[in-house]
Amino acid sequence: GGFMVIRMANGETTTLDFREKAPLAAHPDMYLDDKKDVIPRLSIDGHLAVGVPGTVDGMVKAFEKYSQLKDFKKLVQPSVDLANNGFQLTEREANNLNSNKEKFEKLNTALPVFVNQNGAWKKGDVITNKDLGRTMELIRDNGEAGFSEGEVADKFVAEMKAGGGIITHEDLKKYEATWRTPLIGKYKNYEVISMAPPSSGGIALLQMLAMVEKYPLKEWGFHDPKTIHLMAEAKRRAFADRATHLGDMDFFKVPMEELLDKKYLASRMTSFNSNQATNSDDILAGEFNDKESDQTTHYSIIDAEGNAVSVTTTLNAGYGSKVVVNGGGYLLNNEMDDFSSKPGVPNAYGLVGTEANAIAPNKRPLSSMTPTFVFKKNAQGGKDLFMVTGSPGGSRIITAVLQNILNATVHGLNIAEATHAPRMHHQWVPDQVFVEPGISDDTVEELESMGHTVRKVRTMGSIQAIQVIDGYKYGAADPRRPDAEAIGH
Repeated sequence: GGFMVIRMANGETTTLDFREKAPLAAHPDMYLDDKKDVIPRLSIDGHLAVGVPGTVDGMVKAFEKYSQLKDFKKLVQPSVDLANNGFQLTEREANNLNSNKEKFEKLNTALPVFVNQNGAWKKGDVITNKDLGRTMELIRDNGEAGFSEGEVADKFVAEMKAGGGIITHEDLKKYEATWRTPLIGKYKNYEVISMAPPSSGGIALLQMLAMVEKYPLKEWGFHDPKTIHLMAEAKRRAFADRATHLGDMDFFKVPMEELLDKKYLASRMTSFNSNQATNSDDILAGEFNDKESDQTTHYSIIDAEGNAVSVTTTLNAGYGSKVVVNGGGYLLNNEMDDFSSKPGVPNAYGLVGTEANAIAPNKRPLSSMTPTFVFKKNAQGGKDLFMVTGSPGGSRIITAVLQNILNATVHGLNIAEATHAPRMHHQWVPDQVFVEPGISDDTVEELESMGHTVRKVRTMGSIQAIQVIDGYKYGAADPRRPDAEAIGH
C-alpha cells in the first residue's frame, strides 16, 4: 500500500490513499498475551502481521481517473514479462535475499522462489517467478477484481488459513482506496503540498517547517551544531504530537487545524533553549480545547505536460512479513506493526502511539510516508512547481524530506547536493540524535555538550527528487541506494 500526491498541469491537486487496512477480524489486543504484554515480533513476522493490501486498487483507481494510456493491459504487461522471463539480481539484492533466507524458510508454508536451494544468490543471478507472472496476468485481464476475487484471492486466503492469518475473501473484496484532500502549508516564499492522515508525514513536515522558519538557518549553515540542535528540538516536538494526535481520520478526530496553527506551533517552541537539549521525558504532546525498515519505495515524476506525481509505497519492513503467497508468487506486508499494539510500546521503528492509532477492524495504520510537492512564488504572483520529493526509510522518511526541502530552499543547494548531503534524525523516542557520516566529530562533540545523545548510523532514507528551475527539470537519485536512478527522456 501507499500514498500518491498528484498535481496536474492545470493546477488541480489531490491525493490517493491506498494504505493497507486492518482485517475485519482484527482487535486491539491481538498481539498481547494473557498478561496484556506485547508478544515479541507477532506483529512483525508471519501471517498475522499482514494488513489488507491496497496497491492493486490504488493502481486501478489512479489509472481510471488520470491515465492517458487507456489500455490497462498494456500498462501491466511489462510486469508480466519481467516475472515470467526473469530479472537479474543486483549485488545488494542478492545479499539481502541471502541474509533473509532462514526467515523465508521459517515463516512460509511452501518454499518461495526467493530462497536459493543450491546455495547463495550472487550478483547477476536470474530469478524467474512464474507464479507472480500468473498473478499479474489475472490483474492485467481483470483489473482490481483480478486480485480481490477468483484464483488470486483464493490462493491468498488459503495462505492465510495455512499460516494462521485472519484476512478473508470479504476483506479483499471490501477494500477501497480513498481520494483525500491534500495538506497545504506555507514556508517562507514557498507552498508545500503533502499527504494528510493516515500519513503522519504531511502534518509533521509542516509542523517542523513552521517551527524552524524564524531562525537564521542560512546564516548558521546546514550542518552547523546550532542548526542540527534546532532541527532536533523541532523534530522532538512534532514526533511527540504524532504519538498522541495522529491516526486514521475515518476512525479518529485528528485535530489538523490545531496542530498546524501558527500560534500553537510557536507555543511548542517556547521551551526551546538554543544552548541545551530538552529531555524527551519533559516534552509531551500539545493539548487543545477540542480534544513506517526502510524497504519502502519512492518515485517522483513530472511528464512533458507538467503533470506530476509523488508516490511512496511499502511492505513496511524489508520483505514485509517474509510471507510469500503459495502459488501467487508475491510477498505480503507487515503493516499491522504500524498500529500501536499497546499504548506507549515502541514498534519496529521505535515509534510509540496511543489510542489514536490503536488497532480496529477496517482501520488504516499510521504511516511516516511523506510524498511532497514544493511550489515557489513567481514574479506574476502565481506559483511554479519547484520540487517533487519523497523517500523510503520508516520514521526517518519525514526528517529526510524536511532536510531535502531546507537544503534546496534555504541553503541554496542544487537538487543533487540537497539529496546527497549528510542527514540527521530525531523522533522524540528514543531520545537520540542520529547522524550520518559527513557530520563532523567536532559537531557531534558540541551537540553532546548541549546534552544530546548522539548515535552515528550508516545511512538514513533515500530521497528521489526532481527540481524545476526556469522550466528545466533536474532529477536526483539518492546514492544511499545504488540501484536508484534518475531518468529523463
